[in-house]
Amino acid sequence: MSTLNFTHDPARHSWIESANAADTDFPIQNLPFGTFERDGEQRTGVAIGDRVVDLRALQRMALLDGDAALACASASEATLNALMALDARHASALRGALSNLLKHDAPARARLEASLDAVLPRMSEVTPALPCTIGDYTDFLTSLHHTERHGRYKGLAVPLPPAFKSLPIAYHGRASSLRASGGEVRRPHGQYRDAHGNVCFGPAPMLDFELELAAVIGRGNALTQPIPLDEARAHIFGYCLLNDWSAKSIQWFEQVLGPFLGKSFHSSVSPWIVTEEALAPFRKAPPRRAADDPAILPHLHGAHDQQHGGLHLELFAHLSTAAMRRERITAARITQTHLDNLYWTFAQMVAHHTSNGCNLRTGDLLGSGTISGASDAARACLTELSEAGKQPIALPGGESRIELEDGDEIVLSARASAPGAVSIGFGECRGRIAPALPYPQPADAAAHGAH
Repeated sequence: MSTLNFTHDPARHSWIESANAADTDFPIQNLPFGTFERDGEQRTGVAIGDRVVDLRALQRMALLDGDAALACASASEATLNALMALDARHASALRGALSNLLKHDAPARARLEASLDAVLPRMSEVTPALPCTIGDYTDFLTSLHHTERHGRYKGLAVPLPPAFKSLPIAYHGRASSLRASGGEVRRPHGQYRDAHGNVCFGPAPMLDFELELAAVIGRGNALTQPIPLDEARAHIFGYCLLNDWSAKSIQWFEQVLGPFLGKSFHSSVSPWIVTEEALAPFRKAPPRRAADDPAILPHLHGAHDQQHGGLHLELFAHLSTAAMRRERITAARITQTHLDNLYWTFAQMVAHHTSNGCNLRTGDLLGSGTISGASDAARACLTELSEAGKQPIALPGGESRIELEDGDEIVLSARASAPGAVSIGFGECRGRIAPALPYPQPADAAAHGAH
């Protein structure tokens, strides 16, 4: 498990001045890994202030040795998978070496400053990409409040599934439609029931966001070999934000075996993976369960996880409409929640996922599920914020919403904070709703229309 070391020192400052700003997501204590496009090539890097360390360019400078050099060589490929598959000490060594190269009194500062734009381009000059190749995507359902509310909206006699408090519920998502933050989220077509109960097909109404945190797997496990709870976090390389865009109208009509087309059209992730090591100062005990909740079975219970399985992490969602942007009205914060609103820890998710012998692989993504809390402000999707369309939320400028409309933009963010530690962030997870494309017409329909 990650422990505190010199990279977490709150007195450490960087010669990259933007990394010393109080509101930066990427101080020298963070150093998250990511992938970006530059000059027509995909490269890997590390965020620091408003710049990115280009790991391929850094490798050419021969400033590293030992495990750090091996890690940098592995990370200088087009994605982070090779680095993530190594033993955790390699990424830790690279992160430590970068911290020493970027600290305010670094001996190599002059060499790096002489090649600043080549080795540390500005973040605004590169295009974020998916941080790694994601082969599998599993989305959990671990907020009691989110689960109970949706069960109530659907009219279920027992809103909370019986299994919820015994195991982390999940479904297997679609990795092919995962995209990095930014750009358009195209409204999907699908089948749903209209206000009169008729089954329709067309552009989906009730489009929604879902604010989640996702774990990215580093080293996987062999098929048939479960990952014990006490070892689970050692298999997590780090974490990113996840917006599990949802067409609720499609999802609620089709969902028998689980979510399908209502979810698989697009999911967005933030481009920077905040490592387990960077989050060490923010570890905490997860919330206590109610006295009458079922006992956690032994394979999902561990003393270390019960003491350190949670995080001091606040998460936010902001919404802006096309009209708000035209009028230059600041995006409205519509959600402020906390990771404490998860009933299960990420270690428990990993242990449960592999308890039947299922093998996780490097780059697999495990979403937390929507992180909704009990309070109104902590509701982490529009369906909950509007009480399933019964109470529109008011926005600056006079608009209101019960669902996302074309042109609406959602920006997710998160902040880890704890006494005595420098606060760190995750960057943005951003997406803007674009109108549905015209649906392809069958050839015979086109021919019929020509007569």
